[in-house]
Amino acid sequence: MAYSADVIIVGSGIGGLTAAALLQERGFSTLTFEKNKYPGGSCASFTRQGYTFDVGASVFYGFSGDDKSGTLNLHTRIFNRLGVDVRTIPDPVQIHYHLPNGFEVPVFYEKDRFLGILIRRFPHQEAGIRAFYQELESVYDILSALPAGSLEDFVHVIQVGAGNPGKTMALALKTFQSMGKVARKYITDEELLQFIDMESYSWAVQDAVSTPLVNAGICLADRHHGGINYPVGGAGAIPAALCEGIKKFGGAVKYSCDVEEIILKDGRAEGVRLSNGEVFTGRAVISNATVWDTFNRLVKDPRYNIPENRFLRAPSWFQLYLGVDADVVPEGFHVHHILVDDWERYSEIGGTIYFSTPSVLDASVAPEGKHAVHVFVTDEVHRWNSYRRGDSAYKKAKEAFGASVIKRTEKILPGLGDALKVKVLATPLTNQRYLNRYKGSYGPLLYPGQNVLQKPQNRTAVKNLYATGDSTFPGQGVIAVTYSGVSCASYVARKLGSPLDYL
Repeated sequence: MAYSADVIIVGSGIGGLTAAALLQERGFSTLTFEKNKYPGGSCASFTRQGYTFDVGASVFYGFSGDDKSGTLNLHTRIFNRLGVDVRTIPDPVQIHYHLPNGFEVPVFYEKDRFLGILIRRFPHQEAGIRAFYQELESVYDILSALPAGSLEDFVHVIQVGAGNPGKTMALALKTFQSMGKVARKYITDEELLQFIDMESYSWAVQDAVSTPLVNAGICLADRHHGGINYPVGGAGAIPAALCEGIKKFGGAVKYSCDVEEIILKDGRAEGVRLSNGEVFTGRAVISNATVWDTFNRLVKDPRYNIPENRFLRAPSWFQLYLGVDADVVPEGFHVHHILVDDWERYSEIGGTIYFSTPSVLDASVAPEGKHAVHVFVTDEVHRWNSYRRGDSAYKKAKEAFGASVIKRTEKILPGLGDALKVKVLATPLTNQRYLNRYKGSYGPLLYPGQNVLQKPQNRTAVKNLYATGDSTFPGQGVIAVTYSGVSCASYVARKLGSPLDYL
């Protein structure tokens, strides 16, 4: 059979692009289809009136220049392998938290400086603070010593286990642990435990008890090793570089190509059909869509349907992309902020405000004398389903909700509302439409108490159909979906007869 490519990739999110780039560099032909006119999914950028806004992600790990530090330094290693360059700017603070009762916590790159802030507020918990964050450090130490690969690849697992028996066993035991339960072994102060919940909620949209310790160890330790680094020109620089690598080795990324169906025959994936009727075939298909979009929309056979309640569905977002006068942002203002007004409401819809001003680091993303600001809160698509796109009622509701978020945000940035020059508002309906994500969701989450290894891996119930992205292990976040892309490429390459070299 003459194939269109060895591997067909559905969607140009970071997981899909990473898998495509590594497979293409290995010598497999790949063909990636993207609905939009640009790559990246939630890790993309768009421009308005001279401003560059990040669609979603803006906190990035994995870019350290030190090959011995960072969460496997995946971005650095991948781009080195592809021979493409992504310039970044180090960010000295991961997130500045503004919490009830005047509790302010900037999470500095220097770990001792960060821990010192917590210890000064909770001197009676010093031993517990140090012990808990050392637990996260121990997870990081294990992960950074093990090569990235698929946990479904028997050969990889045997090789890693044989070469690192102690670390492999220790990691296996830690997969059964929860971040919040480990914290409660060492810490008793309720306000401090609430902060640790926010440390988890900031990226997992779950409290610490619901968050696997392994996931927490990746994000909350690596920030003090590889650090946080912002790509020059915005988040879109990452998918652009992956696309450059794909094309460099002969692959193709096709835009404005909406995949209508993943074609199955006798229980195996054979290719895809686009919305215009064109059919493309491959030896393997990789879906970067959510688990619900893949099996309830793209795979037409109802036997493979995935009930929504198979997993916890993370909420969607209401997002504000703002261009503002530079003088509203004070000297020394950090890039990323999280604002919690009330501990009782932080996990409710809209209860926590996420805020970033990347132009503080990278002046190229805003016109001279201006700043680019991204503000967002959790939201749900059902709150907007009664509106029709383009209707005045829809616009009025967006404006009203956006104004309420801006007003709350002025607690950390006074005068924001009066400094606006550009305003773009996006509801969960926007996320659903542009990102092709079920209900605009941030993706599937594990139920409290589930082992992190119960997260779907790269194989699926359909032969020759694989998955990557935030629906797969290890979960949400750019570095996590990058790992899933590496894992998926590793597994597919071995199945197709030419295993990847370790990064």
